[in-house]
Formats: sequence, structure tokens, C-alpha cells
Amino acid sequence: MSFNENAQIDTSNVSSGGGGRGPMIAGGGGILGLIIAIVGYLLFPNGADPTGGSAGGQSYEEAPQSWVKENCKTGKDANEDDRCLVAATAYSAERYWKTAYTGQRRAFEPAQTVVYEGATQSACGTASNQVGPFYCPTDETIYVDASFFGLLERMGSSDGQLAKEYVVAHEYGHHIQHLYNLLGRAQQDARGEQSGAVRVELMADCLAGMWAQHASSTDSGNGTPFLKGVTEQDVQDALSAAKAVGDDTIQETQVGRVNRESWTHGSAQARQKWLMRGMNAQSINECDTFAVRDVENP
Repeated sequence: MSFNENAQIDTSNVSSGGGGRGPMIAGGGGILGLIIAIVGYLLFPNGADPTGGSAGGQSYEEAPQSWVKENCKTGKDANEDDRCLVAATAYSAERYWKTAYTGQRRAFEPAQTVVYEGATQSACGTASNQVGPFYCPTDETIYVDASFFGLLERMGSSDGQLAKEYVVAHEYGHHIQHLYNLLGRAQQDARGEQSGAVRVELMADCLAGMWAQHASSTDSGNGTPFLKGVTEQDVQDALSAAKAVGDDTIQETQVGRVNRESWTHGSAQARQKWLMRGMNAQSINECDTFAVRDVENP
């Protein structure tokens, strides 16, 4: 889904960062963290860290803190630069969920988004390009290194716009879960194909689908919808990204075998199903993964 060129991007809740180095955090919804966690669980069952507990010794170029605010102002910018795409997707998710959120525990508050290069600090630890996009509930912030999209493509995803936007919308979905007080369920039941962790991730996929369903009718603030209408190619792009980050896809690619007991995010098939469920949902209740017995066959 391409952004309408004259759609407005408000970057008041978005910043850019980079230049840090430090220990890599585990979990947090990071897709690369997922890959490393799976490989470590399968190949180092006694808990050894295959990464050596560091950010890989890479050096990172400092990213100007004001870059996003200075350069990402319209949908045209989002179509031309992935850093602006992240900012625009986060803002469009904010505009959508501001009206779609129905929680009673607390009022809607937008997530913050940090678009960084290489590494930056979060309240959950050091965000690095080895961890991938993730949401930190402690500071209620989404962290995205836009270079991740290149890795996503190498993992088998399309390079289409909705494939990238799905990743950001998924992380915003974690913020919505946080507002609903649901994220803790992932820690209570952390592994397995029907685990709480998997159900939390699949719910975020479904919430991303709900965003995608409405992004072409959500006003950007100047009367112009954020995105153009969803095409069949857009849907296939998003599904290819969901497949690429399925636990089974990653395990088969990385270690050549599947261990369902170690799953934390769900199978490729389940991720695609819940994404599509969200794209057709009439109510957020349809994204309640805890209400179904089998997440593979909801």
C-alpha cells in the first residue's frame, strides 16, 4: 500500500537516534531477537548465549536526532524513504487506534516511535539492528532500524510497501495490547505453539491487519487518507512478510528442523491467518487469540 503523496505526517511522537553500542536485549518482540533466541534454544539448550552477549562489535554512525522531523512530512516522503515510511505508518496507526481503541483500564495514549540506525538506548536495554523492530512497554516506545527491511527481504519477504508497514503496525499492535493490559500473558506462558507468548504475537498480527483494513479511509489530518486502497498484490506482500517471520520458517532456515515447543511467535500459517483475520475483522474482539482453543485453526 503506497501512501497518498499529499497525506500529512505528524512526527511529534517520532524521533530518530543512533550511535550507541551495548549488550543486546532479548525478547521484546524483536524479530531478529526471535531468530537468535530460537537458534540459541535449539543449539545451546543449557542457556549459553551464541551471540556472546554483545551487539556484535559493530560500529554505528550517529543518526541526527532531528532527521525524521526535518525530512518526513508527507506521504511522498514515506514512499521514497523507509525511515519516513516507519514514521508515517506509526502516525497512521496512532490516528486509527485513537478512535478504534475501546479499553476501559486507561485512556488511549499514543506510542512513541524511535527510528534509529545501528543502535540506540531504550528503557528495555540497548536496541540494535541485531534485534530488529520491537516494542518496549516500559517507555511505551516502538524501536525500528529501517535497515531491517532489507533483512526481511533476504528472509523471503516481498519488498512491497505493505510488507514493511505490517512490521511497524504489528509493533503498534503491541502498544494497544499494553493499553489493554495483555502483554504480561506472554511472560506467564513463554513457549510453545499454543502458548501465551504466541497468542500475544498473533493478536498483534491481527491488530496490524485491522490497521491495514482501515488505513485507506483514515484521515491523515488534512482531509487526505493515509494510504491508497489495498490491492491483491498488497495483501500478498504482507502475507509474505508474515510467512518470513513464522517460527517454523525461521527454524527451517536457520537450523534445518522445527521444534514447536520453542515457539514464541507462531507458525507462518498462523501468522498469515491472523493477519488476514484482522484485515476482515468487524470488531477487535475477533482478534482475541485467547478466546480460541487452537490458534492454528481459529
